[in-house]
Amino acid sequence: MFWDYLVAFIFGVVEGVTEWLPVSSTGHMIILNEFLKLNVSPEFYDLYLVVIQLGAILAVIVIFWKDIWPFGLKNNEHPFAKEGVGRYIMKDKIFMWLKIALACVPAAIVGVLFDDWLDEHLYNYVVVAIALIVFGVAFIVVEYLMKNRNPSVKTVNQINWGHAFAIGLFQLFAAVFPGASRSGSTIVGSIAIGIKREAAAKFTFFLAIPVMLGASLLKIVKYDGGVTAHEVALLAVGMVTAFGVSLLIINRLMAFIRKHSFTCFGWYRIVLGILVLILGAVGVIGGGAAAV
Repeated sequence: MFWDYLVAFIFGVVEGVTEWLPVSSTGHMIILNEFLKLNVSPEFYDLYLVVIQLGAILAVIVIFWKDIWPFGLKNNEHPFAKEGVGRYIMKDKIFMWLKIALACVPAAIVGVLFDDWLDEHLYNYVVVAIALIVFGVAFIVVEYLMKNRNPSVKTVNQINWGHAFAIGLFQLFAAVFPGASRSGSTIVGSIAIGIKREAAAKFTFFLAIPVMLGASLLKIVKYDGGVTAHEVALLAVGMVTAFGVSLLIINRLMAFIRKHSFTCFGWYRIVLGILVLILGAVGVIGGGAAAV
């Protein structure tokens, strides 16, 4: 029993770290599962991998509450109206959420239509490894090309409708390919279209709120298996751990990107992707090439 909760704790730590770093939380969870197994049914494990992200999402809400909550009179510099209810509504934040909603559309369509097919055909170590490597190279190339350019978009509020839709298209890579990294694909795409690194990271964090809530709701609605008290307890351990670790990681990442590029994460992804291919080829993970 203790071992089960220790494994759930480790899954929570990995989720909390990798959900926000641009290194693919899904890819790391798939790889981790090759070495550590949760004592749950296969159906519940698929649910667990998605719903555990709610703990990480809660950390974003806590850290950035003042940036995302669109209601209140205090410090409302952009009210909808000078009198009445409108003075309690922050127009800039409402428009930010509308842009986030627009960015959610491409991934939402793909998720609803192809979720089961993607799970069945693309959730394996080869796809994860290739996505890690390809997007690792993309990070390095984009950072190199943009290092001497002055970003035209420096804050989240300067992100326009076109930027938001483009970010939504970049997010599609993560929706389709495990290992691409939702945060990685949106951040590198944002940098490529001229958005400052810090603004790109913040918008990505905010975008994660409806995306992960929607993904979790979809998994829960489609889940038709039974749930034991033991499984619920394991999920609770994972979510609470992911929440605590995310609080630490998000703050550290925001401090890091103010002074550094994402190139180091690109190299990490490449090395990890190559290692995964090697481990898969020799049968350490994935049951060898025949399991692909």
